[in-house]
Amino acid sequence: MNPQRVNRRGKCETPGILSKKIIWTVPKKPFFGRKAVIIRLLFLLVLLYALAMIFPLTAAAFFSERDMTESFAFTIILAAALSVPVLAATRKLPLRFTASDGFMLVFLAWAAACLLGALPYFVSGRIPHFTDAVFESVSGFTTTGTSIIQDVEAMPYSLLFWRAETHWLGGMGMVVLTVALFPFLGAGGFQMLKAEAPGPDKDRITPKITETAKILWLIYIGLTALETVFLVFAGMGWFDAVVHAFSTMATGGFSSRNNGLAYWHSPVIDWIAAVFMLLAGFNFSLLFRLMQRKWKEVWNNSEAKAYLLIVCAATVICAVSVMRPDWKPALPDYPDAPEGGAGTGIRMAFFYTVSIITTTGLATTGQSLLTPAALVVLFILMFIGGCSGSTAGGIKVIRHVVLFKQSGNELKKILYPRGVFSVRLNNKVGRKDVVYGVAGFIFLYFVLLAVSTLVVASSGLNHAVSFSIALISLGNIGLDPGLLEQTAIVAALPGYVKWVLSFIMIAGRLELWTAIVFFSRDYWR
Repeated sequence: MNPQRVNRRGKCETPGILSKKIIWTVPKKPFFGRKAVIIRLLFLLVLLYALAMIFPLTAAAFFSERDMTESFAFTIILAAALSVPVLAATRKLPLRFTASDGFMLVFLAWAAACLLGALPYFVSGRIPHFTDAVFESVSGFTTTGTSIIQDVEAMPYSLLFWRAETHWLGGMGMVVLTVALFPFLGAGGFQMLKAEAPGPDKDRITPKITETAKILWLIYIGLTALETVFLVFAGMGWFDAVVHAFSTMATGGFSSRNNGLAYWHSPVIDWIAAVFMLLAGFNFSLLFRLMQRKWKEVWNNSEAKAYLLIVCAATVICAVSVMRPDWKPALPDYPDAPEGGAGTGIRMAFFYTVSIITTTGLATTGQSLLTPAALVVLFILMFIGGCSGSTAGGIKVIRHVVLFKQSGNELKKILYPRGVFSVRLNNKVGRKDVVYGVAGFIFLYFVLLAVSTLVVASSGLNHAVSFSIALISLGNIGLDPGLLEQTAIVAALPGYVKWVLSFIMIAGRLELWTAIVFFSRDYWR
């Protein structure tokens, strides 16, 4: 077949055949229309972020913080002035977009949220450098919890509330909230949810994606409210209780106190926070099935069993390592601890195990009290993460389960070359493409970890500290138990390193692919 070419008038001409001309009308692709839909939804999300600032604005007015009142009001007005005209101009557009459009929308939505969330820090002058303000905002929304603020207690109450609220909004996912609030997104909402939700496989609780998003958020809100009440009864004030409930349920790590939970010296508060962190690291879809009393479905879940097994094993190892024969007096952070410290050791081991595996990063005791064996266990947990469908970061337990079972299959193939083996998940035969997807994800994870470590090391830090900062950023962990002066070190990083780490934190929260896909030529084709 001869090659064809199309002239400017839309006619298809075949070279070498002068007597025939085939008329062909070139279809017009609604390129701008598709992008206009993305712009419309993006500014809808921006307006939603602005409305979320009404709560810290109210807190600023209540506590008579004039500078913060003006900062939040300015940000809300600016977001509304940008969003309302765009929404009005694009209100008649049909909301139809593809999976590739969903990736772009979700990434731009997170970038816009982080930039908008940085304005109260910057406009108020509490964080004078815009780069630092963006870094703090990104760390909040991605639930990383790494902060450049060295004296948290000197910050206004409204700003501390906003820091915690960014955790809470980013924990379950701002796009998931949008899908829950706006049912007219329809099938496109599932494309957005796939681009934001953690885990290799997305589970629908109900056939309608809007109903699924509503159920997830209702569980999230209910657990947050329940933890707040428990913390208040345990001795916290209402403000501190709300901040720490936002932080633990989002597995973020921001606190309203410089010493974190160690400020209260309360074993009861430690246990409450640890239990709710454990729940936050659990798959929220399974929590819903627990409420429905579908015990068998939860019991057969491979990831849930592995998650609880890892937590129990790590807790036992850490507890045994800290309860040495020469460790007889009570811990200095807990004067009320019994002699011998057995109860305190178990509590500290369970708290740190859950805090690290769920990537929350809250601290309850002096980290110098942790033994080298306990630090090694916690370091390993930093590579695991919580369950898929949770607010936790990291690689996720399900991916480790898949690779572990695939490794067993490879060993079987050595013994039985003609055998056919498959990965079984939840007592069912898993798809082969899940194994490939998990392998590709973990390879990309370590590539990004190496690149970000190199970028941090270019600032002059040694290899150990550089690797630690890169790991806590990519895994959205926020705390390295072996790195004591973490806040001061991060605050002193050059600006270009903070921008790279900001991107790394967003990439880690969006499960890498949503952020990395834009570097592919195939995407832009």
